[in-house]
Amino acid sequence: MALTDRHPAHRRDPAAPPAALATLALAHALSAAERGLAVIPLSRTKLPALPSPHRTDPPSAPRCHGECGLPGHGVHDASTDPRRIRALFAAAPRATGYGIACGLPPHHLIGVDLDTKSGTNASASLRELALRHLFTVPDTVVVATPSGGRHLWLTGPPDVVVPNSAGRLAPGIDIRGAGGYLVGPGSRTEHGVYSAVPGTGHLPPAACPPALLRLLSPPPRPQHAAPADPQHGRHGHGLVQFVLGAHEGQRNTRLFWAACRAYESGLGDTLAGPLADAATRTGLTEHEARSTIASAARLTGGR
Repeated sequence: MALTDRHPAHRRDPAAPPAALATLALAHALSAAERGLAVIPLSRTKLPALPSPHRTDPPSAPRCHGECGLPGHGVHDASTDPRRIRALFAAAPRATGYGIACGLPPHHLIGVDLDTKSGTNASASLRELALRHLFTVPDTVVVATPSGGRHLWLTGPPDVVVPNSAGRLAPGIDIRGAGGYLVGPGSRTEHGVYSAVPGTGHLPPAACPPALLRLLSPPPRPQHAAPADPQHGRHGHGLVQFVLGAHEGQRNTRLFWAACRAYESGLGDTLAGPLADAATRTGLTEHEARSTIASAARLTGGR
């Protein structure tokens, strides 16, 4: 289904009743979910519309990624299940938009945010990168932002984790990867409406060019030695090594991605212990590691 402005009500006055805007946002979110895009409700500020159920917890409390079963965990709430999406929007009656989680199967979405607020020409910077590194930006979904920027939707391979970054690739170019989200077309914010650029809404997200993917991927780091465990096979050993290679700022992301791959391949229960051990060796607490693995199991259905 194309990401088009099928609902003319998206142009209605900002003072429209909150219920009408929430209904419209839900319709767009369900349309995106039909394409396999996991979504969450957003507020006018582009932040998740549901408050955290742990906002009164002490700072020392372990981080929860949804293990408590309650909504309000940001991108960790993202789902493609229509019933789940309706329940999230019912709990967020003042939502005016929706976010699309990046890095999740089946698309493993990567968002390239070409900003205009920084005073730089981000589009020109991307073209310069393409010329310098010999890649072509493919035809793909492009979303226009209220500020005049553009979001390009690309897909990555399932075995590559692209981190979020701001200005690292080039001035004015932000990247939305694993653990991040994009504002979906049709969303209304306090600055205006996000909309698919004509002629792109029907396109599937295009594969990220390999040369660009190398620029987006974190640089390789020396990996800690880990004892080989034949019963896990090469795939399981590789996932453990991947977690061991994490550094501060990407520990949870790497663990979450590896646990998803483990459950998707039927090794989740077998690898849960080794993955948790690897994560604690990189600096996570055992509770944080187990919680992240539980989130992966819940997202993948424990396959």
